Amino acid sequence: MTANASISLEPATVSADSVWRKLAQRKLAVLGLVIMLICILGASLAPWITPFDPSAQHFDGLTIEGAPLPPGPVYWLGTDLLGRDLFSRLLFGAQTSLIIGVVANGVSLLIGTLVGVTAGYFRGVVGAVLMRFTDLMMAFPALLLAICLAAIFSPSLWIVAMVIALVNWVQTARVIFTQTSSLVERDYIAAVKTLGAGHRRILFRHILPHLVPTLIVWGTLGISTTVLLEATLSFLGVGVQPPTPSWGNIIFENQTYFQSAPWLVFIPGAAILALALGFNLVGDALRDILDPTQQGRD
Repeated sequence: MTANASISLEPATVSADSVWRKLAQRKLAVLGLVIMLICILGASLAPWITPFDPSAQHFDGLTIEGAPLPPGPVYWLGTDLLGRDLFSRLLFGAQTSLIIGVVANGVSLLIGTLVGVTAGYFRGVVGAVLMRFTDLMMAFPALLLAICLAAIFSPSLWIVAMVIALVNWVQTARVIFTQTSSLVERDYIAAVKTLGAGHRRILFRHILPHLVPTLIVWGTLGISTTVLLEATLSFLGVGVQPPTPSWGNIIFENQTYFQSAPWLVFIPGAAILALALGFNLVGDALRDILDPTQQGRD
């Protein structure tokens, strides 16, 4: 059997041009991309487009009674309980959410892929131990575990990101384990083994490339989950700590003004919802496009 014959047995892949073309044909996916682009641009340009320092307390930022100001020509989205500009804090809060989302999700994907591929490829005792450990981690409620870990360590942006990564990798590991176990049973893997390929070549040339579509989908969907978890931890007081702005702690700080100044809760809440919705819409579209069982269904 020749090398070309073995390669021809590999699963078909989808080109990047084809993915973008199919994404552009889906209205909800385009909406998701627009939302993502707005959030990313807003967070990236925050230092240049925000009219005020997000931590600065303004003497004219409160009413005579000491209440937050409503949206107006000076403070576009109003002010918070300390007289700080809500628009500026919202954009810098987007930076916090996206940094944690990308870092935490990237680390969780790395851990989950390493565990899943190792368990699915080598199987036996190694695979059994790794997957039983994964099952053990899945038995703990993710939010409760994250709260416990965040309470043990001093909460900061990077600590929160690592805490979220440590509770989110298990789902990725389970999915990657299932796909790797399926790929190892394919005929083309047996063919390259017959040709004398070593473990490294098989893993990096014939296993991992076929896991990329799954990792792209999970990476996109996982950011929305990570953002929501970070907002929850910050709202509960064990996430990113003030004065660093985070959408979660903005809601936490201003929850007492829910009735008298509802914009302080609804605006950051809407931002969290929009960002999660954008990544979910794109992730769902990518899953339909990159999943071979979904191809041909529109």
